[in-house]
Amino acid sequence: MSYLKDTPLGRSSDYVDEYTPALLCPVPRWDARESLELEDTALPFHGTDIWNAYELSWLTEKGKPVVAMCELRIPCTTPNIVESKSLKLYLNSFANTRFANRDEVRAAIEKDVGQTVGGNIEVLLFSLEDAARLPLWEDKGQCVDTIDLNFEHYDYNPDLLLCDQGPEQTGQLYSHLLRSHCPVTNQPDWATVVVRYTGRAISPASFLRYVVSLRNHQGFHEQIIEQMFVDLMAQCSPRHLTVYGRFTRRGGIDINPFRSNSEQALPNRRTVRQ
Repeated sequence: MSYLKDTPLGRSSDYVDEYTPALLCPVPRWDARESLELEDTALPFHGTDIWNAYELSWLTEKGKPVVAMCELRIPCTTPNIVESKSLKLYLNSFANTRFANRDEVRAAIEKDVGQTVGGNIEVLLFSLEDAARLPLWEDKGQCVDTIDLNFEHYDYNPDLLLCDQGPEQTGQLYSHLLRSHCPVTNQPDWATVVVRYTGRAISPASFLRYVVSLRNHQGFHEQIIEQMFVDLMAQCSPRHLTVYGRFTRRGGIDINPFRSNSEQALPNRRTVRQ
């Protein structure tokens, strides 16, 4: 991934405050998926990357500033993701540009980011009043963080995943302890991860050990969640599997990858850390 050093994430950048679509930078998905031995034409999952942007402002035709929150839904089948710092710079470029209305802003983002990732995306804009009324994430299933275990090693190890004896079941496990590292800056990324499955019971203690083993692992948000999906399928072979990551924001943006072989994207509900 040495080419990523040439993206905005890998260097200092000037801030442009006039609408500039050219600021957007694509990052191919194939590079990360190649290491997982995944082929874009035969993915074992479907899914969506849900991006929430909290720093968006533009001018009305009268020159009055407007602020809004932006939700972008990018299918996991697009050939590219958008490099996160480039999206931040792009959204900041709206600041001193006049637009006729909110729909014109939404359409511009949908077109520009869609062209960057190479596919159709969905964009929603929320006023702060509307955003304040959106429901928050609710704890459902078993939180593995309360399990009392000793830890000495923090090296990524999918073999830590184990299944309990017993009949097939439908379950949900989650943890707030997921941490990984950006492959470009090596800055830590923090997340809540939810796993829903039907199959042999996944040992909650083993899942906790596995989540902690990712603590020093490098990967973009999307890659980490796809890595977890592949590992859970390989180690536990559930019939139905969903992995959903809710990452904390960086640069005014949070990224929330959803991967499943059985259900559509879960609601976009922010966790307490988002």
